[in-house]
Amino acid sequence: MGIISIEKADHLYWLGRYTERVYTTLRVFFHIYDNMIEQPEGIYAKYCKRLNIPDIYTSNRQFAQSYLFDEDNPDSVVSNMKRAYDNAVVLREELSSNVLSYVQLALDTFQACKKTTAPLLELQQAIDYLLAFWGCADDYVDQEDCRNILKCGKYVERLDLFIRLDYHREDLEKEFRKLTNRLFRTNLNYNEENLKRLEQIIMDKDHQKSYDQEALGCLGGLIS
Repeated sequence: MGIISIEKADHLYWLGRYTERVYTTLRVFFHIYDNMIEQPEGIYAKYCKRLNIPDIYTSNRQFAQSYLFDEDNPDSVVSNMKRAYDNAVVLREELSSNVLSYVQLALDTFQACKKTTAPLLELQQAIDYLLAFWGCADDYVDQEDCRNILKCGKYVERLDLFIRLDYHREDLEKEFRKLTNRLFRTNLNYNEENLKRLEQIIMDKDHQKSYDQEALGCLGGLIS
């Protein structure tokens, strides 16, 4: 890993994954929230199935509250935000205080708007902080290896979520190219067979949904 330890590389990779998980799931949640409250109870079950998270919820409203803000729910958005912060805080030297501050601000936003009556309005600020985090990382993270590993995590997570949430094939192709562009510039150990098979599935013009689980398996076993 050169001057980046294996431990630090792991933290960078998972920081990329968790920040992207929060960003993308928040954006998707914004689209479904208003309609979900007015839909029949249990409408969230399809969302849980797609993301492969346990359906432990009792109503649409309870799902919205728990999924966003319950720190005791390991699948909640705030729990993933806390994991992002836990990975970021040990990377202060690699990231700089400026970059780290945006992760802290995003986490603080979740905790501040937990009891508000219009949480989505305030959670938009968390999205803005995460976008600022990525922009700031490009400017303030000096080591190119650090930036590339961070973005490998970001694009692995984005591909995973895009496959689960049934994004268009063109979106998958674009994110796959971003991933390989970063991956090939790192010293990360990756499974070449998984990467090759993932490319075959994503680039197949006759892409079949039946291959999605295989693609997710390739992604899950890509980085060792």
